[in-house]
Amino acid sequence: MTLTQLEYVVAVNKHRHFKKAAKECSVTQPTLSMQLQKLEDELGVILFDRSKTPIIPTDEGEKVVKQAQIVIKEYNRIFNILEDAKGELAGKFRLAVIPTLAPYIIPLFAKKFADKYPRVEFIIEEYKTEEIIELLDREEIDAGILVTPLNESALIERVLFYEPFYIFASADNELYKKKKVKERELSDENLWLLNEGHCFRAQVLRLCTMNFEGSNYKNLRFESGNLETLKNLVLQSSGYTLLPHLATIDLSGTKKKMIREFEKPVPTREVSIVYGRTFLKEKIIDALEEVIISVLPKEIQSLKRTELSVIEFT
Repeated sequence: MTLTQLEYVVAVNKHRHFKKAAKECSVTQPTLSMQLQKLEDELGVILFDRSKTPIIPTDEGEKVVKQAQIVIKEYNRIFNILEDAKGELAGKFRLAVIPTLAPYIIPLFAKKFADKYPRVEFIIEEYKTEEIIELLDREEIDAGILVTPLNESALIERVLFYEPFYIFASADNELYKKKKVKERELSDENLWLLNEGHCFRAQVLRLCTMNFEGSNYKNLRFESGNLETLKNLVLQSSGYTLLPHLATIDLSGTKKKMIREFEKPVPTREVSIVYGRTFLKEKIIDALEEVIISVLPKEIQSLKRTELSVIEFT
């Protein structure tokens, strides 16, 4: 039994597909299949049911997968401990960011962090909240930037900033006519939403204390996975949507005039960097936190929590 074989086992379990697992492991599919067959022969068990689509682990295979994950984690910890002892930031670091933050916050800090710490192999990926929690649990990523609190005892949350919500309304919408909007004035009529699975959607629904019933037209219902699409729907048709602060920074001209602020306390989301309690790359976390906070717009940095109403999505 080799560490490489165990890595193949974990990859196949992750993707439930031999070709995708082989691609992740940078080997050919025949090589990966041959090594798994050798491991199965050595252990005297079948690890994966190849007759299923997608491939699934057998009962014995699930036990081996769990132990393989532990072995690989502990193996990688050796390098993490040594890097930490050297006192310099180096090694691979995988960060996940939720879709409603990624387009706006990653460009602010990614290059600055990479330039400042050239020995860190910095990998940034985009995932939804539930996916990030699962990836952190499996230690397939090192940290996530997402909306908190998560109420997950196994995770540590460091608050980076509080981000207020705004109304983005078309000129024919009632909210457009107001200088500032009260929460109770929101309704599901003509509201464009993100689709299921986005924590921002859950926050909007919680803020509006409603279930989404319709859209701008009785015969049209559209839910997007992208805030930019929601902006364009409001621009090109009618209605309104809610936008977090970072999604409004680049708005100008007519688009900027479509923004309406909330009355205080302003509905707000808490954004944190999150990682596991057994984490060993805390110096990189410290450095990443410092860089992110240094590039945030001043209006976010100076927010006082007493002026805000933090909306949880759970």
